[in-house]
Amino acid sequence: MAVSPRRGPAEWLVVLCGVWCLGLGLYFIFLRPPLLPEDARYMGADLQSLQAAAPRLATWLGKVFTVMGGFMAGTGVLITYFGWKVLATRPPWATLVLVLVGAITVALMSVVNFTLNSDFRWLLLAPPVVWATALALYEVRRSRSEP
Repeated sequence: MAVSPRRGPAEWLVVLCGVWCLGLGLYFIFLRPPLLPEDARYMGADLQSLQAAAPRLATWLGKVFTVMGGFMAGTGVLITYFGWKVLATRPPWATLVLVLVGAITVALMSVVNFTLNSDFRWLLLAPPVVWATALALYEVRRSRSEP
């Protein structure tokens, strides 16, 4: 007899983070402009000066963001799958995997955006908070299900 998955709020929150990461990746591939006003502000230059100094900068950044967006989207697919299929089975080491993936993806992104004084830094604080909440809920439920 097959065991039915036990999905709770933790699994749904991880899935939400995965879908968000997939969406962010697609944004970077298809919609993000090569340079945002905050990018030029951080570099202490205006967009026209940057274009004059490096005429192919925008083209190069477009390619960089396509690659980066692909990795984000692919990671989002894996996170979504992990949250939906794997976490529900309560495998050993899942907590460690969640900690590592969250630290390397959403937490690192948030920290860097704060160091850059990004216009989006407060918005980008939400994914690590959601991730940490999912991790806490997962651990509570896991510890209750142990003999």
